[in-house]
Amino acid sequence: MAWQQLHLQCEKDNVDLAEALLLEAGALSIALDDAGDQPLFEPLPGESPLWDEVILTGLFDATTDAGSRQAIEQLSHEIGAQVQASRTWVSAVDDKDWEREWMSNYQPIECANDLWIVPNWLTPPNPEATNIIMDPGLAFGTGYHATTRLCLDWLTEQDLTDKVVIDYGCGSGILGIAALLLGARQVYAVDIDPQAVLATNQNAERNQVDNRLQAFLPEDFNNYWQQNDIKPVEVMVANILAKPLIGLAPYFATLMAPKSRIVLAGLIESQTEQVTEAYQPYFALDPKHAFTAQEDQHWQRLSGTFTG
Repeated sequence: MAWQQLHLQCEKDNVDLAEALLLEAGALSIALDDAGDQPLFEPLPGESPLWDEVILTGLFDATTDAGSRQAIEQLSHEIGAQVQASRTWVSAVDDKDWEREWMSNYQPIECANDLWIVPNWLTPPNPEATNIIMDPGLAFGTGYHATTRLCLDWLTEQDLTDKVVIDYGCGSGILGIAALLLGARQVYAVDIDPQAVLATNQNAERNQVDNRLQAFLPEDFNNYWQQNDIKPVEVMVANILAKPLIGLAPYFATLMAPKSRIVLAGLIESQTEQVTEAYQPYFALDPKHAFTAQEDQHWQRLSGTFTG
């Protein structure tokens, strides 16, 4: 089967109308993309932020009259006028094995110190290495994002033998699983998204560390911590965003043992000073571990020691 794609670029205020018109015209699916280069950070559950300028792509069955090239081109003019599109265009797509197609975008990633991230449908390039077997799923943390890589590299530099670790903002669970494979005894993984808790548990089972990892929503974790009188931990990784990192600084201090180690990520260069100030009453952050990552956003990693 062949397909036709109708592409519309419009302002975000007109996206809802454009989606409705595309669906009414018979679009089988609609994808939204950034029309420029405007970053959107990981949203909270239930949030759906949009770029100022959006490209909508509606997919149509080209074997039907409504999905013919001529019909889609006419539709592009009609919908484009109604949503004040700045441009419209049509493209053809050959049918593919779509299940395999998206998989081809993921390849094993080599991190520092012989740590690898391997999609679960591929064979590890080096079976003797430390291999994290991951299903990207719906949660953040495939290893392809700079902030995840920064935290993974930091973990490989630590002595995690028999340590208890908190992975706060666990996403797919990749950091907590890495800590366990690198020698940690126990990991508590926390995330505000129920999908992340599910993905973390599934990936922990996939890596055969599920008996040493527990995943929670924040309120459940706090209750578990208090009810079971958990001892302060020796290591924490928090790969979230600058604003929640700043707000969580006092809480993180209550979870950590003297001289324990912490790494913070998910912040860009301009946010480093503000985050450092928030943690200064509790942590001595090592400036040698604040550095620019890959990509245009200049992602930062901050690490340090809990001073109490």
